[in-house]
Parts: sequence; C-alpha cells; structure tokens
Amino acid sequence: MANVMYANVSDNSHVDYNKSEDRIRRNRIKRQRIVRRQYAVLITLVTLLLFLAIFMFSSILSDARSDGYTPDIKYYKTITVHSGDTLMNIASDYYPEDHYKNINSYIFEICTINRIKDADHLNSGESLIIPYYSTEFK
Repeated sequence: MANVMYANVSDNSHVDYNKSEDRIRRNRIKRQRIVRRQYAVLITLVTLLLFLAIFMFSSILSDARSDGYTPDIKYYKTITVHSGDTLMNIASDYYPEDHYKNINSYIFEICTINRIKDADHLNSGESLIIPYYSTEFK
C-alpha cells in the first residue's frame, strides 16, 4: 500500500494538477480579499456620507427659529440733554439689558456714536443719538 501512495506522489500529471488547483485557490483567495477591501471602502464611504448628512441636518435644525420668534431690531433716536442730565442717567433710562453685557458698554457705544470724549461733561440743549431695540419694524 505504501508503494501506491508513492506512485501517486511521483506522478507528474497529478503534481501539475495540484499546482493548477493551488493557483486557482490562491487567485480565489486574492479575489475574496479584493472584494472584502472593496466592501470595507464602500461601508466606510457610506458611513462617512451618512455622518455628514446627519451633521448637516442637525446644524440646519439648530439654526432654525421657532414660529413665535420676533427679532429685536436696533434703532436710533435723538434726545435733547437738559440741565442736570448725566450720561449715566440718560443711559439708565434707555439701557436694554439683554443686548449689552453691562451699562458701561452701552455708555461706551453712546460716546462712540456721538463722538463724546468726556462722558462726565454734557451741555444743556445738546442732542444725543441713543440706540434702542424694538420688535416693531419701522
């Protein structure tokens, strides 16, 4: 029986057939790896596109405003300074708390608009431009 096995191993046609089968098997494995790689790339691209779509959709929704939202529009009005008026008194009368971090920043804007260098010195009868906010469109 050992002689029969030896004969099969030494048979050249059988060895060539095994080489051919090995080549076919290696090519099949190579194709499977290529297909797996292609699936991995495809899944990665689909995942990336899905992530970008969700990100864009959520950023659009986060920028959306409710139906009841009414914007505050910035307007300017002119007032006349009376004797005894200070910039702090005038600013406190018109100060919109939700648009400035503090009253000093509001006073600074009034000084900038009116080109006031000394906030402590106002002349009676002088006109000042004061910013204010309203929800009405004028």
